[in-house]
Amino acid sequence: MKGVRLEETRWPEPEPGQALVRVRTAGAGFPDLFMASGHFPGLDTPPFGLGEEVAGEVVAVAPGSPFAVGDQIMGITPFFAGWGGYADYAYVLEQSAIRIPVGMTDEQAGGFPIGFRTAYAALVERAPVEAGQTLLVLGGAGSSGVAATQLGKALGATVIAVAGSDDKVGFCARHGADHVVNYRTADLVEEVGKITDGRGVDVIFDPVGGDTAARAISTLARYGRIAVVGLAAGTTVPIDSLDLLLRNYSAVGVFAGGHTPEEDAAAWGRLSELAEQKAITTSVGTVFSFDDVPAMISGQGSPPPGKSVVRVSS
Repeated sequence: MKGVRLEETRWPEPEPGQALVRVRTAGAGFPDLFMASGHFPGLDTPPFGLGEEVAGEVVAVAPGSPFAVGDQIMGITPFFAGWGGYADYAYVLEQSAIRIPVGMTDEQAGGFPIGFRTAYAALVERAPVEAGQTLLVLGGAGSSGVAATQLGKALGATVIAVAGSDDKVGFCARHGADHVVNYRTADLVEEVGKITDGRGVDVIFDPVGGDTAARAISTLARYGRIAVVGLAAGTTVPIDSLDLLLRNYSAVGVFAGGHTPEEDAAAWGRLSELAEQKAITTSVGTVFSFDDVPAMISGQGSPPPGKSVVRVSS
């Protein structure tokens, strides 16, 4: 891909709050395409390292680290500081890292942190979904969408996943969604009305934006919430403030970064617990080789179903 190139570098000893890992796998996603094209907020001036999340073995830590050399961990990289995960080695932010649960594969571990931390931020911290409520997940076959589906189910919600092809619809059904709607072949609002007997949904998880999200808003029940997570469609969802006022729903922004240590500790502790219980796990889609990273990034505008993962080393 134009603008993506391989470079040799050296990794200084990790600073406090970071661990250096030998990377086995790295999770991929739509933000990679945004970064590479110069449209990611806060990262519009290259060069910078791509890759937001990794799994691997700790090879160096700073004094006072909660991890030790040899630990197997997964976590989020300091990509905002220019250190990404598509590399032989990567720094991991200790505040956003956990030990890999027993039984989790390298591919599942490498693709776990971003999707599930984002889903947790949306469905627990910002627009809480409760047991017995109905959750509508846009981009249901995408990496964050399928994570939201699994977390929503773990929280006791009924999940309606929205996707745009028969292949993706089938993927959503196989990975936990109670109901699936193909928005390209069916009327989204009408189908949700049938599924909910006209009541509507309590929470919308929206990593898509654009016209699809705008249509989805009309399915919100009274006191419903839309969690604005991303803009895979190219624009965020347009919010009509008068409609919001008259129908008594809420719109909240979701950014899974910038949390306090206490907030992150609570989030990662709960996610780790759910992963250990096998209540949530990464729905791996395509596994790419390291040499395929440029082509993989180019394809993130219309990715295959599931979480794309890069195998860096064995």
